[in-house]
Amino acid sequence: MTTAGPVTAPSADVLREADRRRTFAVISHPDAGKSTLTEALALHARVISEAGAVHGKAGRRGVVSDWMEMEKARGISITSAALQFAYGDAVVNLLDTPGHADFSEDTYRVLSAVDSAVMLLDAAKGLEPQTLKLFDVCRHRGIPVITFVNKWDRPGRDALELCDELVERIGLQPMPLTWPVGAAGDFRGVLDRRDGHFIRYSRTVGGATAAGEQRLDPDGARAEEGDGWTRAVEESDLLAASGGDFDLERFLDASATPVLFGSAVLNFGVRHLLDLLVELAPRPTPRVDVRTLPRPLDAPFSAFVFKVQTGMDPAHRDQVAFARVCSGVFERGMVVTNATTGKPFATKYAQQVFGQQRSTLDTAYPGDVIGLVNATALHVGDTLFAGRPPVRFPGLPSFAPAHFAVARPADLSRAKQFRRGIEQLASEGVVQVLRSDRRGDGTPVFAAVGPMQFEVATHRLDAEFKSPVRLERLPYTVVRRLPDLDHRGVLDSRGHEVVTRADGTHLALFTDSTALAVLRRLHPEVVLEPLVAGTD
Repeated sequence: MTTAGPVTAPSADVLREADRRRTFAVISHPDAGKSTLTEALALHARVISEAGAVHGKAGRRGVVSDWMEMEKARGISITSAALQFAYGDAVVNLLDTPGHADFSEDTYRVLSAVDSAVMLLDAAKGLEPQTLKLFDVCRHRGIPVITFVNKWDRPGRDALELCDELVERIGLQPMPLTWPVGAAGDFRGVLDRRDGHFIRYSRTVGGATAAGEQRLDPDGARAEEGDGWTRAVEESDLLAASGGDFDLERFLDASATPVLFGSAVLNFGVRHLLDLLVELAPRPTPRVDVRTLPRPLDAPFSAFVFKVQTGMDPAHRDQVAFARVCSGVFERGMVVTNATTGKPFATKYAQQVFGQQRSTLDTAYPGDVIGLVNATALHVGDTLFAGRPPVRFPGLPSFAPAHFAVARPADLSRAKQFRRGIEQLASEGVVQVLRSDRRGDGTPVFAAVGPMQFEVATHRLDAEFKSPVRLERLPYTVVRRLPDLDHRGVLDSRGHEVVTRADGTHLALFTDSTALAVLRRLHPEVVLEPLVAGTD
């Protein structure tokens, strides 16, 4: 098989199509309403006719982005999902992310593939720990952030207090574009700060369809809402006096954030958010390759794989590699090169993904996310390209694990399925799979950022590969890279352990930081290096 030449398209066509793309992720602390907001956005774009709810009434569908059985049962997102849909003349690529801190590594990979992010805050809780961690990743990558204060239909904190918290805790200047009329729990609508009008929302049954909107001029709002409207106007004036008016440059350089108020479960304020994303969110820009050279959008096709997932379709345990298109035009069937292996890869089975649903994808442009099916040769961080010269984008670093467990098949007659499942989980990055000479190849060591990753791994081994597994937790919590294997004997003799990662890196495991400090004091000749965390 030879690599086909790059698909050529007029430069103006590629740039015009790229300009239509809006690729963003939704980030939040668990239970802030992220998956509900994701589906509400799809509802307002009219690509679904009725919204489900994560904790909905009996008989209602689960949200389209939560397709894994564990997600449906627990009502949380534990894997990222891609949704693509048209809205007006724009093409929206919306990436839902895991909310739970144990899946930070998956979220980091998703954030490597987007141009902006929506930071979702619970009106009663404000900035929470996982939100802070995810924002730090956005800051590190220079990703502009739009803030949506959710659940304003429930009792919560003061709106000005929430804005002050953005400044005090993360140094991000709030620039509210809407302002709530009525305190949290008494949500009457919002003041549109760009034209001074009042937008009143009307509820629909269970929030299953798009909320109705009525727009009133300031005089009409004052007559109908009285003190509530007056207070909203006064607070809006206060924001203007303190530098809270919208500044596009500050948004794009990620030093300030537009803020909107609403309720995802009732679909209040969601249309405003979608319109804002289409109007203001950054378009795709040239991505820097490993040589630190920006790859022009109209260069021949290139993309990088940021996620690999198996089992999305219960009828077929096929593997889907999600790739962000960085340049050029993609056409289904083209043969591209995997920069990691130098080998050709045929793209016959390319699909557009909408949650668990799929449809054949024929073309894609910079900013789009494509799903490549039966992509067993692809791994997270791989670069795909067409034509010459070759291109390779920076890989995606692994987080330092803090939890370790030995995995053993509970049913030895299923050992073959166990090994196949382990290989699959490792390729997807569900857990890091380490080899231990002390324990043998038949009993790999799982390493995870958070313990819930172990639950996902054991569930999938049982459900997808029919290979139940027993986990034996190990006492280690600290890991360091061991560049010189000659020092292995010192570590093994002192009760620590050395394991090997799939890329050949040797890792030294310690029970805690004290054990690490003692070893360094007794054996200063042993060189140990920290692992690079995802946000370093």
